[in-house]
Amino acid sequence: MFARVHRKGDEVVLAVCDEDVIGTTLEGDGRRIVVHEAFFKGSSVDEETLVEWMKSARSMNIIGNQAVDVAVRAGYADPEDVFEVGGVRYLVVVVI
Repeated sequence: MFARVHRKGDEVVLAVCDEDVIGTTLEGDGRRIVVHEAFFKGSSVDEETLVEWMKSARSMNIIGNQAVDVAVRAGYADPEDVFEVGGVRYLVVVVI
């Protein structure tokens, strides 16, 4: 998985995607998501590192079946909160 931290002031946005979707365009059900390298391709991380990074994020954009599974297992979302586009699951998390 790739993860990239974006900071602006006190806000931390975590962008996460599976390695196999970077640089692709997902389409289906009237939705279109472009998985830009500039936004998503940061460090290659394992599950343990990703969960640690999630702890400091105020919001997260997560694309890919593996990455979404990590977020759900870590308690950031319920399975019914997950969307799917083109056979790939994605999730937007805002921590309040």
